[in-house]
Amino acid sequence: MIAIGSRPLLASDFEKVLFENSPVTLDPAALNRVKENYEFLKSYSKDKIIYGINTGLGPMAQYKISEEDQKQLQYNLIRSHSSGAGNFFSLDISLATVLARLNSLMKGYSGIHPEAVLLLKSFLELKIAPIIYERGGVGASGDLVQLAHLALCLIGEGEVIINGNVISADEAMKSHSLKPLSVHLREGLALMNGTSAMTGVGLVNLIHAKKLLGISIALSAITNELMKSFDDHFSFELNHVKNHQGQSQVASLMRAILHDSKLIRKRPDHLYHKKIEEAVFTDKVQEYYSLRCVPQILGPVYDTLKSAQQTLENEVNSVNDNPVIDHEKENVFHGGNFHGDYVSLEMDKMKIVITKLAMLSERQLNYLLNDKLNQKLPPFINLGKLGLNFGIQGMQFTATSTTAENQTLSYPMYLHSISNNNDNQDIVSMGCNAALLTRKVIENTFDVLAIQAIALAQAVDYLKCEPRLSSFTMKFYEEVRQIIPAIVDDQPHSLHIQQVKSYLKNKTNTLDF
Repeated sequence: MIAIGSRPLLASDFEKVLFENSPVTLDPAALNRVKENYEFLKSYSKDKIIYGINTGLGPMAQYKISEEDQKQLQYNLIRSHSSGAGNFFSLDISLATVLARLNSLMKGYSGIHPEAVLLLKSFLELKIAPIIYERGGVGASGDLVQLAHLALCLIGEGEVIINGNVISADEAMKSHSLKPLSVHLREGLALMNGTSAMTGVGLVNLIHAKKLLGISIALSAITNELMKSFDDHFSFELNHVKNHQGQSQVASLMRAILHDSKLIRKRPDHLYHKKIEEAVFTDKVQEYYSLRCVPQILGPVYDTLKSAQQTLENEVNSVNDNPVIDHEKENVFHGGNFHGDYVSLEMDKMKIVITKLAMLSERQLNYLLNDKLNQKLPPFINLGKLGLNFGIQGMQFTATSTTAENQTLSYPMYLHSISNNNDNQDIVSMGCNAALLTRKVIENTFDVLAIQAIALAQAVDYLKCEPRLSSFTMKFYEEVRQIIPAIVDDQPHSLHIQQVKSYLKNKTNTLDF
C-alpha cells in the first residue's frame, strides 16, 4: 500500500502502482492539509484579486470575473482547453498522469477541494484511464491541453479507457457509483495548471529506459563472450581509474554477467606469457570499439538516467501549478512553477542517450552479421544453405532503419520554443512533446535490441558453445529459444521480433540508482 502524501513518491513507486498493481491510499494528515488549504483560500479570496478565481486567464487576466460567474469560469476553462489531437495516451501513461497530478495536489498548496483528490484516487485504484490526447500541450502554463482532458473526465464529460474499452467518463463513474467532480473554487485551474502529464510520461520513460540499459549491458557482454574477447576492457583495474560512476557500474555489471564464462579470454595467457613468433597477427590485439568501449559508451547513459531520475522525482513531488496557495503564511504567490523546462531538458537528454544505446546495438549487430569482421560466424548468421537462404539479413534492415529514425527524432524539443497565447506564453518548454518523442525512441530501441537478441541466439546455435557459456548467457539463450526456434529456413520474422521484444520489455529490471 502506497500512501500518497506521506512521503515523496519515487520512480519505483510508479513502477509498483502502474505495472505491479500496488494499491494506493491517501495519507490522512496530507488530506487534512488539502482541506485546510482549500478553506483558507475560500475565505482569503473574497475581497482580493487572485488570478484564476476572479480574473480571466492567460492574456485575459485583466478582466474581472463576477462572483456569480466564477464557477462557470472553471468549467469554461476545462471545456475550451479539451482541444487535443492525434493519438491518445496509452493506459500506462494516462494513469501515470493521474498519479503525478494526485501527488502534486496532495502537497496542499493548490487550494483545491478534497473531493478532487479523492476522485483522482478512485480513478487510479479502479484503473479508469482518462482519454488524453498526445498533441496540444506546449508545456509552459503546464500541460494545459493534456490535463484539461483529465479534468474533463473528472467532471463526467470526457471519455476513458476501462477494461480495454473506451466509454464515456460519466458511464464509467456511474458503473462504480462515483459522482462527477463539482467546481467549488478553482478546481479547473488547479487540475490543469501543472507539469503532471510530461512528468508522468517521463517517469514511465525512465522505467523502460533503465530496463533498456540493463538489457544493452547484458547483450553487449554476451556479444563479447561469443566473440571470445579479452576481459581487460571491462576489468575493475582499467575502469576505476576513469572517474565516472556510470562507466564503473557498467563494467561491474559486465563482470557479474560473465564471471563464470569459459569463452572470455585473459590477455596475459595469450599475449604476455608466451613467445609470439608471427609477424602479422591473425587474432586482433584489441576488439572493435563497439565491443571494447561498452563501459565508456553506456556509462554516460547510466549517469544521464540517474540524473533524470532525480529531476523527475523532484518534479513529481513538487507544487507545479500557479498560483501557489500558502495557508500557513496566509498568502497567495503568483509565478511560473508550471513551466516544464526541467522535464523537457531531461527528456531530451534521455532520448539522446537511448538513441546512442540503439546505435551501439546496431553496430554490434552489424559486427555479428558481417563474417569479414567477426571471422567466426557465417554471413547473417545463416544456419541454412549459403546463397539459397538469407539467415537474418532482413532483420538488419529494420534495425538500421529504426536506428536512423531515432537519430532524427533526437533533435531537442527543449530548444524548440514557439511563442503563443497572444504572446503571453512567449517562451515555452514543449515538455510533453519531449516526453512523448522520448517514448517513441524508447519503443523503437526495444525493436533494435530484440533483433540483436535473436542474432545472439543464432550465434550460439552456430558456435555450439553451450557448455562454455556463462550461466547468465545460458539462461538467456534458453529463454529466447523457448520463444522462437532457431531460424534455418526462410520465413517471415516480424512476429519473431515482436515476441522477443515483449520478452525483453517484461524482464525484471535489475538496475537500481
